[in-house]
Amino acid sequence: MEDLFGKVVLITGGSSGIGAAMAEAFASKGAIVALHFNSGVDDARRIASGIEKKGGKVVMFKADLTDSRQATRLVEEVVQKFGHIDILINNAGSIVARVPLTEADDELIQRVFDINARSMLSVTRSVVPIMKKRGGCTIINLTSQAARTGGSLGTGLYASTKGYITTMTRALAKELVMDGIRVNAIAPGVIDTPIHDGITDQKTIETLKSAIPMRRLGTAKECAGAALFLASEQLASYITGQVIEVNGGQIMP
Repeated sequence: MEDLFGKVVLITGGSSGIGAAMAEAFASKGAIVALHFNSGVDDARRIASGIEKKGGKVVMFKADLTDSRQATRLVEEVVQKFGHIDILINNAGSIVARVPLTEADDELIQRVFDINARSMLSVTRSVVPIMKKRGGCTIINLTSQAARTGGSLGTGLYASTKGYITTMTRALAKELVMDGIRVNAIAPGVIDTPIHDGITDQKTIETLKSAIPMRRLGTAKECAGAALFLASEQLASYITGQVIEVNGGQIMP
């Protein structure tokens, strides 16, 4: 993956979980990492410090992506720092809360969609003009196995937003293909990350695990490998509009 060396990659939600693993993975290949975070400043500093200790290049950027103005400002700051963006990974997202769909109030609905769905489009529409000028760029969106299954009990809102991301991935791929921008997505299954902390109890985790043929949860690093593959022009230049499933065999398209 020598072609990733020196590429500028913006990773949203990069302070923990899958985003953090992707930041470390891209830095290990010589990419320049723009590490976005919102509230997790201590975690972001820890990830950035670890990357720098290994000789990697990383700069932290703070923004609340539920505010489209801050999403635009984030992109502007990254471009001001590095001159361009080669790879965008729309990773920021959250389950927020486990609530049955019929019990979700307007505030929760708005919050879940702002965090997972609208933020992705806000960042993407700010990045695309920059990528069009450069060409040979790629966008990788984080959807979920839940987009196909409806999610586990109480995560219907989250699953719906991930369905939005899957559809937007294919729509963007069609719109941007002639501009030299590839758009793909990664759909993690049940991954052992902080997204479940305080939201998913251990009994539910065990139930979810029992449905996975590999009989274990996935790791953030196992998702990062898929991102490296999709970002590489050497390995994936003819791949666009696709969703890579990373789920231990739980869903086999």
